[in-house]
Amino acid sequence: MARIVVALGGNALQADPKDISAEAQLRTTRHTARAIVDLIEDGHEVIIAHGNGPQVGQIVATYEAAASQDPSKPLMPFPECGAMSQGYIGYHLQQALREEMIRRGLKKSVAAIVTQVVVDEDDPGFENPTKPVGSFFTEEQAKKLINEKGYVMKEDAGRGWRRVVASPMPKAVVEEEIVRTLVSAGHVVITVGGGGVPVIEKEDGGLKGVAAVIDKDLASERIAELLDADELVILTTVEKVALNFNKPEQRNLSSMTVDEAKKYMEEGHFAPGSMLPKVKAAVMFVESKKGRKAIITSLEKARDALSGKTGTVITG
Repeated sequence: MARIVVALGGNALQADPKDISAEAQLRTTRHTARAIVDLIEDGHEVIIAHGNGPQVGQIVATYEAAASQDPSKPLMPFPECGAMSQGYIGYHLQQALREEMIRRGLKKSVAAIVTQVVVDEDDPGFENPTKPVGSFFTEEQAKKLINEKGYVMKEDAGRGWRRVVASPMPKAVVEEEIVRTLVSAGHVVITVGGGGVPVIEKEDGGLKGVAAVIDKDLASERIAELLDADELVILTTVEKVALNFNKPEQRNLSSMTVDEAKKYMEEGHFAPGSMLPKVKAAVMFVESKKGRKAIITSLEKARDALSGKTGTVITG
């Protein structure tokens, strides 16, 4: 059986984007757990990664709302908000996976690791932050945050002003050895949640959190490389990657070579912030070592995709 990194999309945590309550997330993760435990039941070593967009946004917005009502209440730094979201989501996934494994008679432990991911402080992403986070503000409020907090604020399609942060490339995973030890011991590990908490390395060897969002597909690819995974499985809302998506001439792909995937990316077939980072991560993983493959498919079809019945398989 294979060592697999499974990257969960937002639909695996929040089925209804309008309901981001804790109760709704726990219900959704119980459904998600069934698909993941299918893979564990089949004998695979499974490492789980996930996004955190709505959750970290909610945490940031809650602190912003509190501070707007009472200026004495401090805003929470963004790296800390990311760490909070890792714990919150990891807790729900741990519960859901444990319950599902008990139901099937599987005896495995589940651990969620608050994971730091090293980024380069000179990454080009820091020069032009583009990732919106948190609440909407008036122009006057935005200017105040720029002056007082040093935030980068941008107007968002006529809806108001929002803080934007960088989206740098992941370089290394600080807790790599801990994750590897747990996986090798037979445990199910949840890691690089939300792409990981972005940190930069200080001259003294310490780490400093930075306000940024690492793409969870790229972080999943990084941990998959570091753990020498056999397969990277990226789960999303569609069963297969498509060319000309949502157009009359849409064509679903059962497979792509790395060269074909690069060609399709250059032709603009995949939307930024949606399918593009998934295909990019898949290509990076397949190119990293001979014999590796990546699969992009839906949560519900994960088991079928791993057995070759569906999904889009990317190979060298």
